[in-house]
Amino acid sequence: MANNSYSGVKNSIVEANHDADFGCTLKELRSLMELRGAEGLNKIGESYGDVHGLCDRLKTSPVDGLSGQPADIEKRKTVFGQNLIPPKKPKTFLQLVWEALQDVTLIILEVAAIVSLGLSFYRPQDAEREDCGKAAGGAEDENEAEAGWIEGAAILLSVICVVLVTAFNDWSKEKQFRGLQSRIEQEQKFTVVRGGQVIQIPVAEIVVGDVAQIKYGDLLPTDGLLIQGNDLKIDESSLTGESDHVKKTQARDLMLLSGTHVMEGSGKMVVTAVGVNSQTGIIFTLLGAAEDEDDDDDDEKKEKEEKKKQRKNKKQDGSIENRKKAKAQDGAAMEMQPLNSDEGADTEEKKKANLPKKEKSVLQGKLTKLAVQIGKAGLVMSAITVIILVVLFVVDTFWIQNLPWVKACTPIYIQFFVKFFIIGVTVLVVAVPEGLPLAVTISLAYSVKKMMKDNNLVRHLDACETMGNATAICSDKTGTLTMNRMTVVQAYVAEKHYKKVPDPENIPASILDFLILGIAVNCAYTTKIMPPEKEGGLPRQVGNKTECALLGFSTDLKRDYQTIRNEIPEEKLHKVYTFNSVRKSMSTVLKMADGSFRMFSKGASEILLKKCYKILTASGESKVFRPRDRDDMVKKVIEPMASEGLRTICLAYRDFTVTDGEPDWDNEHDILTGLTCICVVGIEDPVRLEVPDAIRKCQRAGITVRMVTGDNINTARAIASKCGILQPGDDFICLEGKEFNRRIRNEKGEIEQERIDKIWPKLRVLARSSPTDKHTLVKGIIDSTVVEQRQVVAVTGDGTNDGPALKKADVGFAMGIAGTDVAKEASDIILTDDNFSSIVKAVMWGRNVYDSISKFLQFQLTVNVVAVIVAFTGACITQDSPLKAVQMLWVNLIMDTFASLALATEPPTEALLLRKPYGRNKPLISRTMMKNILGQGVYQLVIIFTLLFAGEKMFDIDNGRKAPLRAPPSEHYTIVFNTFVLMQLFNEINARKIHGERNVFEGIFNNLIFCSIVFGTFIIQIVIVQFGGKPFSCVALTIDQWLWCTFLGFGSLLWGQVISSIPTSRLKFLKTAGHGTQKEEIPDEELEELDDMEEIDHAERELRRGQILWFRGLNRIQTQIRVVNAFRSSISLYEGLEKPESRSSIHNFMTHPEFRIEDSEPHIPLIDDTDAEDDPPTKRDSASPRNASPAPPSPASTAPPFPSPALSAASPNQNNNAVESSNHLLPEATKAGEPPVPGSPLHSLETSL
Repeated sequence: MANNSYSGVKNSIVEANHDADFGCTLKELRSLMELRGAEGLNKIGESYGDVHGLCDRLKTSPVDGLSGQPADIEKRKTVFGQNLIPPKKPKTFLQLVWEALQDVTLIILEVAAIVSLGLSFYRPQDAEREDCGKAAGGAEDENEAEAGWIEGAAILLSVICVVLVTAFNDWSKEKQFRGLQSRIEQEQKFTVVRGGQVIQIPVAEIVVGDVAQIKYGDLLPTDGLLIQGNDLKIDESSLTGESDHVKKTQARDLMLLSGTHVMEGSGKMVVTAVGVNSQTGIIFTLLGAAEDEDDDDDDEKKEKEEKKKQRKNKKQDGSIENRKKAKAQDGAAMEMQPLNSDEGADTEEKKKANLPKKEKSVLQGKLTKLAVQIGKAGLVMSAITVIILVVLFVVDTFWIQNLPWVKACTPIYIQFFVKFFIIGVTVLVVAVPEGLPLAVTISLAYSVKKMMKDNNLVRHLDACETMGNATAICSDKTGTLTMNRMTVVQAYVAEKHYKKVPDPENIPASILDFLILGIAVNCAYTTKIMPPEKEGGLPRQVGNKTECALLGFSTDLKRDYQTIRNEIPEEKLHKVYTFNSVRKSMSTVLKMADGSFRMFSKGASEILLKKCYKILTASGESKVFRPRDRDDMVKKVIEPMASEGLRTICLAYRDFTVTDGEPDWDNEHDILTGLTCICVVGIEDPVRLEVPDAIRKCQRAGITVRMVTGDNINTARAIASKCGILQPGDDFICLEGKEFNRRIRNEKGEIEQERIDKIWPKLRVLARSSPTDKHTLVKGIIDSTVVEQRQVVAVTGDGTNDGPALKKADVGFAMGIAGTDVAKEASDIILTDDNFSSIVKAVMWGRNVYDSISKFLQFQLTVNVVAVIVAFTGACITQDSPLKAVQMLWVNLIMDTFASLALATEPPTEALLLRKPYGRNKPLISRTMMKNILGQGVYQLVIIFTLLFAGEKMFDIDNGRKAPLRAPPSEHYTIVFNTFVLMQLFNEINARKIHGERNVFEGIFNNLIFCSIVFGTFIIQIVIVQFGGKPFSCVALTIDQWLWCTFLGFGSLLWGQVISSIPTSRLKFLKTAGHGTQKEEIPDEELEELDDMEEIDHAERELRRGQILWFRGLNRIQTQIRVVNAFRSSISLYEGLEKPESRSSIHNFMTHPEFRIEDSEPHIPLIDDTDAEDDPPTKRDSASPRNASPAPPSPASTAPPFPSPALSAASPNQNNNAVESSNHLLPEATKAGEPPVPGSPLHSLETSL
């Protein structure tokens, strides 16, 4: 058989032969998995008898799994396929080159260059040149005429350079991204049983016939049938759209499908379909993953193409994008409509290959907008330049010299016009900052790569930049702030409180037996204590750490839990109630030999003790345990333990006698009462050594750290004090989940934002909190408007129940080691070492990204301003641009590509943590930067114009102005060009600091890329000037001319010092730039579309917005004043208006009737002034369906409480009138043919009905 299997792999024998080896075919299994519930059970009954029968046919054992022999595994892969969904082919380098060529400005340049080339080969017959006017004068000799083609060729060459550089950048970015993907995939492991051993293998290695162990929090990687399960509940919404959890039992439903999440319980399954044959794989193939075009830039931020593509594709893939968004934001899924829905293809591979992007990040939004504004300005300038040149030429030739238009001269005139056109295009090329997207990408990609080393695995690129703005971190306690290595250090057993683990001799034997039996069977069998990896190390803890502590406790009591587990294997457990966040306890029922039942329970002590009515005494007998004994115990045992930061766990049992018959196990309430307490243990989870320091850094950086934990409030408070979250003498508050809920809800039990606003600023510890509390808190802080700065919240989580909060947060951190798949799936960044101090690193990198981009902008804009003004004025005065097309392209290359590399790769320093977060509304270009840009611009313009108009006298050289059409390059213009480039080089060093620091050289040698780029550019510049000749319009310069150029360039460093001496506060006229888009500025018609698209594409909107705004300006201003006045007179609750967030998701407006004024910048335009991207509404409200509250009646239908002028003010702007916008939205959403998404209005109606 082994032979056969190998030949099978090599010669890939027809499948039918192979299927003979197994008792069922691929096709049979595939069709079996398409059945659900009872149908599936019947089919298994008919075809195989039961699951064990199927296991026999698949030649696997339900207990020991596969043998694990390589030959067998290979053979299974051949017959049933591998657990891989083939990824899409990456774009080839040529495709990327082709995409880079699509750039409009480059196309214009190419056309111009080709026309110029063609004309240069055209020789007019001996028409006397003089007849064609002075400008065409006879300065050309034969050689020069021959060299006329050079300029066109040079432009083409430089275009090719730019394209290759762009394509190479995109290519390396894609490569990096794929590397990241494969790393995420390799880290994905799953637990299977092979040869009787429980091992973890990579998901791709799972084969049909494997027996896999599944537990709470897993994302199922394959299809399978349940062999044995405890209290297993699955969230199948990603395939079926049903948000209710499906209970899986052998009797009712044993189909387990890939891509679904285990929400509760544990169990074992036999794998029946993998890869493309699994349910998710089938859907994935239906969707034709390979052709799915719009995945391309989903994650790689190819802004260059993005702008154009979005314009083209907006119409086609709006719906697809939308579904992706809905998915990304709601975490819960949608109905499956395999043919037109892009969802459901929700396997690991799909998710990894195309991690859904949240909305455009804040930074990207600001940048796109800035780039469009600059581009528009450049376009205008270049158009004016061309017009002026043409007019000047025409006036000069035909009017002043009064020449007729001679047919023979036509080509010469055309050459002039082409030359003017090229100059205009070059101004445009220099003006358009195409380096911006590049800088962002490089900076983010570089940061992500480096963050890997700092244990941050970034899943969404923009998360790292958002992290730099974080103002609050809501952290879990266990595993993040603490080591997650738990040990029992105190115990209360047999009426005695031991401050350290007691000797087994001191405990009555009967109690000890109870205790050890209870620990052994009532801890998940997947949890074990393994021998240490290194000699003398600590034993390894595998599985749930609290359970590991209890197992370690039994080992400390000199008893072996494994022998008991061998006597009572998992199959023999009669019933298991697994731990979940509602129960806060776990119970296991054993059937005794005499037919009675015994149940062991463990759980949070204050919860379980309420259910105990007896306690075991020192004699081993049980005595009654009254409420006052309990209060006594809480005071004397539990609180002292908790105040030392220990987690208290109570162990108890209950006997069900034979006479009572078998109880109804589904009636949990009656079963989990009347317990007998065995003991209470105190478990210590020591605080990580580096945490207090990391929290101090956060506080210094203006970030508030809050602890949200499921633990007892005293434990939480003790740990918070140890970490430094609570300092003695602070007036911060610690709340329990119950109290928190009581305070934030009104009489009707609805959550009110005002109430949350009263609590969160002082809240530091939230204990005994449910996942819903965590989600409520995060949402409350994000939506809050009480503080000046909008809050940006990061959340850490490890459990499945943290999913909603992780999704809701601006940045979600999942634990790489302790985290469940569900948590990782919902997160933006995975902490590979589960350590809080890595979050601080993420903050540092995030701030660094922001700063890098600001540095680049400061440099880029200086060059832009100067180059455009020089080309423009030069052209107007001398009818020829002082900087030639090719030279401009070279400057463009330095400043865009090289500078973005140099400035975007500055490593972060600790100094970044000394300032407060920027927040969402901070403009990209601060006033200090504006001062630097204008200051340097003035210096450079003065120097350039001095050289241009007085340079020939200073250097005693020929005047380069007024040169005829194909005149040879002049020294004069070469000096201007050279000085210009050198000034940029030195200014690049200035640009390293953006907060007005004096020392611009600080840490310059830490960044080798920067040094090598500056040095390399200088060398190339020397080569261009000395040997560039005609193509670059340069003449070799003498050594003292070089020294003068360098000195003038160096002057920009000295001038930088002068600028930084001027206090910014004095320069009141400076404006900031690069805010995000204010929602207010968007016309209504577009808002309706936006409601549908949920992605605001700035480039596209900018172009259309101008005209509409123009007409509406006056009207708008009047209404604004009225509204502002209405608000200033602070009218009670603004019920008549919807909440600003609900602009793009009506769901919000249905679930939150209250209205808040957003943002508190002083210039209050209309109701809401937050950035469009700053308000990711859909993400904000994507509570998973169980949190979605039933929709209250539309607030807008209630009568407005304030005077009608204010409402009429809101009406012209339809989006402020909630009813109208909702009417637009619903038909749109349904038109798109999408199933209702949980969290969408339709869905909330369904759920509430």
